[in-house]
Amino acid sequence: PICCLPMSLDPTKSTMMSCCSKIICNGCIYSNDIRIYQESLEPTCPFCRHPQPESEEEDEKNIMKRVELNDPDAMVQMSLRRYRSGDYDDALRYANKAAELGDAGAHYQLACLFGEGKGVEKDVKKELYHQAVIIAAIAVSAAAINEPVASPTAAI
Repeated sequence: PICCLPMSLDPTKSTMMSCCSKIICNGCIYSNDIRIYQESLEPTCPFCRHPQPESEEEDEKNIMKRVELNDPDAMVQMSLRRYRSGDYDDALRYANKAAELGDAGAHYQLACLFGEGKGVEKDVKKELYHQAVIIAAIAVSAAAINEPVASPTAAI
């Protein structure tokens, strides 16, 4: 049950699956849970059907497998986890690697790290560089679907 509807920008309305690094909307997860319950199945990922992790350690192990496969989504997730736990050096390392692979979320994470000066010296130039990369990615995405991007000065 994957709906293929556009994803909400609200991160609370979706979940990243640690087995395949796919972001699945909560509606699809709910639909999958109903299917599992009705058919008396073992809990699995709605996308890849991998068994759901039974512990936080297993979840972390799944993400690390994806990191070792150079999955930028898994690297961003690991960066966020390390950031939240206060391990800014690892957060920076994972975000840098994902940014090298072209992940816009990693550039956002790096902009936050350099803007706040956590784990690195506060650096406005690097913060602005990573923000510019994000803006360019948005412009390219909008151009790919033929939607005009609002100019930052349009409201002035």
